Amino acid sequence: MMKKVIAIVGARPQFIKHFAFELEAKKVFDLRTIHTGQHFDENMSNIFFNELGMSQPDYLLKLGGGNHGQQTGSMMIEIEKILIDEAPDIVVVYGDTNSTLAGALVASKLHIPVAHIEAGLRSYNKEMPEEINRVLTDHISNLLFVPSEISKENLKKEGISNNVHIVGDIMKDLVLKAVENGWTTKPKTEMESYYYATLHRPYNTDEKKRLEYVLEKLNKLDKHAIFSIHPRTRNAMKNFDLKETDFSNITFIDPQGYFSNLGYLYYSSGLITDSGGMQKEAYWLQKKCATIRKETEWVETLEYNCNHLFYMDLDELNCQLKHHQEKFNVLLYGNGGTSSEIVEIILNNICK
Repeated sequence: MMKKVIAIVGARPQFIKHFAFELEAKKVFDLRTIHTGQHFDENMSNIFFNELGMSQPDYLLKLGGGNHGQQTGSMMIEIEKILIDEAPDIVVVYGDTNSTLAGALVASKLHIPVAHIEAGLRSYNKEMPEEINRVLTDHISNLLFVPSEISKENLKKEGISNNVHIVGDIMKDLVLKAVENGWTTKPKTEMESYYYATLHRPYNTDEKKRLEYVLEKLNKLDKHAIFSIHPRTRNAMKNFDLKETDFSNITFIDPQGYFSNLGYLYYSSGLITDSGGMQKEAYWLQKKCATIRKETEWVETLEYNCNHLFYMDLDELNCQLKHHQEKFNVLLYGNGGTSSEIVEIILNNICK
């Protein structure tokens, strides 16, 4: 009888990671998926299942919205019911969202092994809810899949050294496959040269003065900016009475599907973002990246100035994006075979 694995997803980056895992896991496991509904916008969720051809989730909880405690608690209540009923051999969680922590906590309390994909990352900024989620999840996981030696060392400093596996980054599997197969959709724009932008984190969007400052700096770039606007950011602009028409150098577009988003990045002259996942995608596509944050958990991308952190002073954005950069490490975070390696390790561990 095939071993039963339950994977828990809820946010955009997790759908991408799960798709790569699903392709390999379905070959050897009875794989079930719980979608918490943490991202409930059509363009942030369903489009990924439709576009990637992912299996529809076995459970859709629709628990997006609410404060962090309310959201995480609601998820735990519903996930617990499912895990008791399904009795899986292992639970797989991804990254650092509320869905990640909720799934890991419930499984741990039910004495079900937890596998954490993308473990060991640290920004060392505990004001970020993601940092709290990833640290707690790491400390209750039974299998920890880390992308790099630095991530492994981060865990070692916290006393975690057993069952830690350096496997690279599972998102790279899909990026390389998309480029190899020509799946990077050419953008629907007449502009031959532009910067691509995505911003959604609270410290960049939740105060009018800050959001206006960021938009003004994007508006002054030497190239046009195409801004894929997260629902959170669009709502903030509306609440602050910041009109898109006031920023003539920015084209605002809806959140994109996976391949379309990758296409906008692939054909761009560089990326401005506060996303963790897109910092990596820019690196793998050898695009300069300006990250609007004080820190990054993906510290390896900062080497040779391939990625640069900006926060208080954004006047140097142009300089960063115009600087030519050739020293990208094509093997950073693996060679594209992370998902198959993870599946093999999980299989060996639950079949002992």
